[in-house]
Amino acid sequence: MKSYSIAVKQTNNPAVVKFETNHFITKNNNYEFKNIDEAKKSPLAQQLFHLPFIKTVYISGNFIGLERFNIIEWADVQDEVAQQLADYLNSGEPVVIEDDTTKTNKVPVTVYAEVTPNPSVMKFVCNMRIVPATFEFKNIDEAKDSKLAKQLFQFPFVKEVFLDENYVSVSKYDVAEWDDITMELREMIREFIANGNEVISENSIAVSKAETAKTDALPDFLDDTSKQIIDILEEYVKPAVASDGGNILFQSYESETKTVNVILQGACSGCPSSTYTLKNGIETMLKNMMGDKVNEVVALNG
Repeated sequence: MKSYSIAVKQTNNPAVVKFETNHFITKNNNYEFKNIDEAKKSPLAQQLFHLPFIKTVYISGNFIGLERFNIIEWADVQDEVAQQLADYLNSGEPVVIEDDTTKTNKVPVTVYAEVTPNPSVMKFVCNMRIVPATFEFKNIDEAKDSKLAKQLFQFPFVKEVFLDENYVSVSKYDVAEWDDITMELREMIREFIANGNEVISENSIAVSKAETAKTDALPDFLDDTSKQIIDILEEYVKPAVASDGGNILFQSYESETKTVNVILQGACSGCPSSTYTLKNGIETMLKNMMGDKVNEVVALNG
């Protein structure tokens, strides 16, 4: 039996909190329940409506969203609710009871193509979360745990695949032009997700979470300068890089040469403008924020 854990995530709406699960709890649909009567097919939602402050329950792929009435603040109850959700999921009780008709319905999903600074990479953005973390595949052998990536590699012009929360970045070989292949790729990705297929295996997700936990613990063993660099990259650089269909990872800091080594992924890897971005963006920012502690930023695979 799967072991479930819950992570509490704030949203832009102070009345709504997301309780993210480490495993997918539904694949076929997104659900919204306004009251206990509407929640007849969800034993979990029915149980939540017994809490007097619950106004609306949202259930989707790997999270439960809860909207509260104003009689309480989430800070006062969210930990107890998270524990209640974890206990329920670990009990093995059903989240949503779907009839045969529901199971045949496709997931309502839209996908649009977005250009990136890298002319060899196109970003395909979904209107829903498809993976809980970043995954990069350089070839079909590396994509053994991702059915979507393996299917994309069946196209002879697909060079690399990068997955992030709600998008897929596809890197192509020069033999094809985006004008000729974008629509085909977009429709393939949309159809794959709409059919409720598993984008990344549960095993790969578990491994990724374990690696993330290990990485999160690393700052305890790093010097203060490295910790500062990581904080700046996470807060200021990663969001901008993600919007371009890529990712940046801190690799190391060489105190003698004051060199910061980073790894670029997705659309940023091999991008013709990555050198400009490093020198005039990331490097300049780190120098301005950290003074003489940084001389240079180097991309190990940029």
